[in-house]
Amino acid sequence: MGSGITARAVGIILTGFVSTAPLLAQESRTHDVVPADYFSLSGLAEAALSPDGQTAAYIEARWDTADSLRKSDLWIVATDGHGQPRRLTTERANDRQPRWSADGKAIYVLGNRKHPGHTQPPYDGSTQLWRIPLDGTEPRALTRHPGGIASFDYAAIPDKLFYTVDAKVTDTDPFTLLREKFPSLEYGHGQRTVSELYQLDPVNWRAEKIVAENQYIREFAVSRDGQRLAMITAKDDSVLQSEGFSRVEVWDAQSKRVTATDEGWKADAGSPWPWLGHLAWNPAGTRLAFNTIFDGYPAEIIVQTFRDGRWHGKRLPRPDGLHVQGYGSPLAWADDDRLVALGERHSRVGLWIVRASGETEATTTPKHSVIGNLAMVPGIADWLTVHDPYGVMPSLRFGPEERILVSLNSHTKTWKLPTIRHITWKAVDGSTVGGVLELPPGYQHETGRIPLIVAIHGGPTTASKSELIFDPHNGRLYFSTAGYAVLAPNYRGSTGYGDKFLIDLIGRENDLDVGDILSGIQHLIAQGIADPERIGVTGWSNGGYLTNCLISRGDSPVQFRAASSGAGILDTVAEWGFNDEPAYPMVFKKGLPWQTPEIYRKTSPTYQLGNIRTPTLIHVGGNDVRCPPGHSRMLYRALREYVRVPTELVVYPNEPHGLTRMPNRQAKMEWDLAWFRHYFRVENSPKE
Repeated sequence: MGSGITARAVGIILTGFVSTAPLLAQESRTHDVVPADYFSLSGLAEAALSPDGQTAAYIEARWDTADSLRKSDLWIVATDGHGQPRRLTTERANDRQPRWSADGKAIYVLGNRKHPGHTQPPYDGSTQLWRIPLDGTEPRALTRHPGGIASFDYAAIPDKLFYTVDAKVTDTDPFTLLREKFPSLEYGHGQRTVSELYQLDPVNWRAEKIVAENQYIREFAVSRDGQRLAMITAKDDSVLQSEGFSRVEVWDAQSKRVTATDEGWKADAGSPWPWLGHLAWNPAGTRLAFNTIFDGYPAEIIVQTFRDGRWHGKRLPRPDGLHVQGYGSPLAWADDDRLVALGERHSRVGLWIVRASGETEATTTPKHSVIGNLAMVPGIADWLTVHDPYGVMPSLRFGPEERILVSLNSHTKTWKLPTIRHITWKAVDGSTVGGVLELPPGYQHETGRIPLIVAIHGGPTTASKSELIFDPHNGRLYFSTAGYAVLAPNYRGSTGYGDKFLIDLIGRENDLDVGDILSGIQHLIAQGIADPERIGVTGWSNGGYLTNCLISRGDSPVQFRAASSGAGILDTVAEWGFNDEPAYPMVFKKGLPWQTPEIYRKTSPTYQLGNIRTPTLIHVGGNDVRCPPGHSRMLYRALREYVRVPTELVVYPNEPHGLTRMPNRQAKMEWDLAWFRHYFRVENSPKE
């Protein structure tokens, strides 16, 4: 890629990142933000750079009122900063994973096209592989697999596509025939979902099955020359098998064999239960990078180098205080030696450029911007970065001069937006804790004390970021624009504050994290910002769990006037037994329930439910397998029938762990606002 990326250049591109909206004069902003405004926002999720570097492709996601879902389309824009973006697809087919063809005349995507009256692929709504020409002609389906395909990648030099499809295999044991005799029953095991991997010539449509190893391929990536194909494989498609039991293997085009990469990095890994993800080949196909992602420990980047006829794995050392973005970073090779990833510090995400030797070339810490994705092309000295991808004002930027190619949601220039800043405070044990503070539009310190909502992020191995983000799940923006101060605490166990800060939470849930949050509340009370008589708490997933912990604490120095618990865990033994990722509690509780029962008991709010006096609103998706509804139903039963605390249970039918449909996200926000307004005794009428 040449010398286009240097420490100096990266410093220029990122040190000036400022979220300008809060700094503009409030007089120019006339629109009071309400929950329905959320659905006017577009997101900018993925980007890809053309082979000549002159055009950027990107995926824009918008809410579709026809079926109440957010759907995406493919767009392109010139990287010289001139000209307007051009939309290539209009069918709201959720086009995604853009890959440029080698000749630069088309873009390959996955998409779900549904045409009236069609019951067969490719127009039956199943996921298929499509070629989108830049000349405006119709998209062309390259696959027609019944049930659709799972994933794809593209090798530019041989001009070959690769894709996977799901298949079923039956394992034999003494009861196989009995299961076949009663096939309508549901069994715990006996049949597995696995993958078949195909190579496709996009010119003659010929597809050849090249890998069928009776294992599931969760992710794969092909080298530019098509000679090597890396796969993250596991026994089946379950989350349980992906946590710690998956591995990275490589298929070789010459030998037609699959071999495992070096797993020596596991010997001193933080946890035996890593997720693997974000495979990336260097241009020569001699080095392979991927993330090892842990609950409770910092994510790491592993580089596998092929020499002497085998793979040699190495964990890349990180600079002090820098974390790989929570739950993994997209990776891109600048050239055969330099790798670019996303690095996180103190609620901000910038670029981290590191050599395969482990030497860091550059790191960045933008002030008010969060980079969510990046893209590069070998031989092109510039790169694409996606900023605040689902924030209020996402943007696509190019090169060291930070040229803005696309900036979405211009209509928000009239919105009355909160001010945001990163703050720190001291925990009881003297540790420095940080978080994001949102203050209502027009708030000045002279305004005095105002109601405070504590909006707790999930994870916990991630962090709330210093960005303007409208987040229905975790309470960002819609509370602050309604007049509340909002504290998004990055409690112990969050990323971006050093390894010790993150790891200290293991074995100390419902302890250090709760203490950090309470100290943050007391800090804002002491600062004269928070009204101690009107403190509320909300969160989703781990944020819901911590909400449950906070309101059930018997000796709390803070009294919560109201709470909103979203998809929160209540009993950690049930968490291990019912949730789809049992490794999570095994890491944080240091073992299985019968090995460390005292930790499971201490971390379960179940045994402190009698302490709750806080009116509590409870949300959960009806089909949530990550934090199953049983936890929420248990909390509701305890509060309504036994503890006699005001409560309401809202179950969203057919929704998974995150709410996906417009009416449900709007209902969640409006229920939150109405609940806190009522119990805070705010007199103004609800905004519609």
